Amino acid sequence: MDSVDLLDIVHVSSGHINRLRPEIILTHHHGDLNIDHRITFQAVITACRPLASCSVKTIICFETPSATEWSFPYYANAFSPNLFVDISVHIEDKLKAVGCYETELREAPHPRSPESLRAIAARWGSVIERPYAEAFELIRTVLI
Repeated sequence: MDSVDLLDIVHVSSGHINRLRPEIILTHHHGDLNIDHRITFQAVITACRPLASCSVKTIICFETPSATEWSFPYYANAFSPNLFVDISVHIEDKLKAVGCYETELREAPHPRSPESLRAIAARWGSVIERPYAEAFELIRTVLI
């Protein structure tokens, strides 16, 4: 995506947003090591300006193992979760769903191994005293 003009990506994103009219968008974290993830975030945040005409009221970033935490030198852009969802009853479903992305999975101890994904969910669960959780970073929400 780094060879495509950002404005072109924003226009495509805006077209989908205008057609679907979502109120919440989950997108990649702005500090990810993966440049496509950073571009996606930039396109989403640009396409979702907080105008009254925009259907999107909430923008939330998610963590991508081996893309978010590997951005070591950019601490100002570190993932700082402030929204947690208890996934304790869904952890097996999550791991099964992730298993569908065979090209993205790796063997342990890689961050995208099933074992590591379970450990990450357990780590975030410990923050909210639950067995497993997903962590998100709330970027913006507009309450009406």
